[in-house]
This record gives sequence, structure tokens and C-alpha cells, in this order.
Amino acid sequence: MSEQTLLWLSANGYDANDLNFVGKYGNSALMKAVREANISVTKELIEAGVDLELKNIDGNTAIWNACFGGDFTCVELLVKAGIQLDNQNDNGVTALMYCASSGKEEMTKLLLASHADTTIANLDGFKAIDLASTPTIYKMLKASIH
Repeated sequence: MSEQTLLWLSANGYDANDLNFVGKYGNSALMKAVREANISVTKELIEAGVDLELKNIDGNTAIWNACFGGDFTCVELLVKAGIQLDNQNDNGVTALMYCASSGKEEMTKLLLASHADTTIANLDGFKAIDLASTPTIYKMLKASIH
């Protein structure tokens, strides 16, 4: 692991000897790195074999945090590493639903291209298409339903 990543881990309260340690709000180092769009740390953590499926106190994994952070490279790194795209948090919401509802058009497009499941419903029975906050997102989701 690079000195830069070791310093980042230490500065953020993470343990280089336990990369799956969860800190504040149950966030792992990977969750924090992708949320901050820190590509170099994200790459190193994935290469070191961190658990991609750890969940924070809200039931979100790193894919949600990466979508929130808005960095396409971080999302692509997670997808390539094999993260479960369709994790449902404590409210049954997936990263695709989050992106659709928050107007993140390009991120929605990336998740769809990565084969995120459009048929999943949250605890209230809403699917991503029901939560689409822009006409463009609605059209993308509608086009992806077969």
C-alpha cells in the first residue's frame, strides 16, 4: 500500500491492518474514499481485497456512496471489482433509485449500462422509474424495461 494511502487511512481514523474496520456511521474506508471521489485510495483498497459489500448504519454499501460522491471512475472501479449493484438499504432503496430520484442523469445512465435492476421496489412499493425526477431519467428507465 502506498504511503499516500497509509497517510489517508490514518488521517481518517482507519486501520491499515484492518481495512474492513468501520468508523463513523458504520462507513468503511472504501465507502469514505468513494464518497470523496478519491480514485487512488479506492483502487488500492479494492486491490487489497476489502469487503465490497459492507453496509453502513443506513444499510448502504460503497456503490451508494460512490454515486453520492458522483465520480464515475469510482463507480466503474466498484462495478469491475464485482460489487452488488442492487443492494437495498434499510428503506429498500437501491443506488439506481437514489440516482433516479436525485436527478443524477449520467450516474443513472452508468448504472443502467452496468445492468442495475430496474424491477426492484423499495419498502413503499416504488421502483426507480416511479422515483425519476427528470424527464430524461424517466425516458432512460422506461427504455431499459423490456
